[in-house]
Amino acid sequence: MKLPVILLGLGVLALGVSAYQPADAFTWVLEVFPAILGTAAMIATYRKFPLTNLLYSLIFVHALILMLGGHYTYAKVPLGYWMEQWFGFARNHYDRIGHFAQGFVPAIIARELLIRNRVVNASRSGWLGLVIVLCCLGVSAIYELIEWGTAVGTGSAADAFLGTQGGVWDSQKDMLVAGIGALTAILTLSRVHDRALRSVSQSSGN
Repeated sequence: MKLPVILLGLGVLALGVSAYQPADAFTWVLEVFPAILGTAAMIATYRKFPLTNLLYSLIFVHALILMLGGHYTYAKVPLGYWMEQWFGFARNHYDRIGHFAQGFVPAIIARELLIRNRVVNASRSGWLGLVIVLCCLGVSAIYELIEWGTAVGTGSAADAFLGTQGGVWDSQKDMLVAGIGALTAILTLSRVHDRALRSVSQSSGN
């Protein structure tokens, strides 16, 4: 059985667990919706444009992060409380994990799309990396605007979705962490991703 099929099955199972008695149903929908939308897009394009197993695996992990945050709300995830005790944090920082992943995983998504569609010359890694980081910062900024728009539109119902925990500069810090995540992905996974891309190219005959 192919890895994407296995991950899809595990993802559906995880979604069901996440949906069982969430802390706040409205927040759960808002948090897991990107994972559901992304899964639908990958299913629709699987035959014409299959992704690398590396990227499928990263997206799966990111989806788990979203589902866990959606189930508890980001400010109340137990892992964040454990981190708060272990490292002496002043707040639950699970949302920082989510925003790091919001930069890390989309960086590899952007890298794969840009290289395979020949949007950017892959041999010019400096320019490629810059474009990827800027793309991820843009995605993070758009997400923050969506959070703001949801809060304005729904009032206190979106408090758990915002998850600012009283931080005045929370949105700016979230974008910074996403940028760090994107840069980390480029520095640590570029060579691994290149090998994965060659494997997909060979299997597709391109």
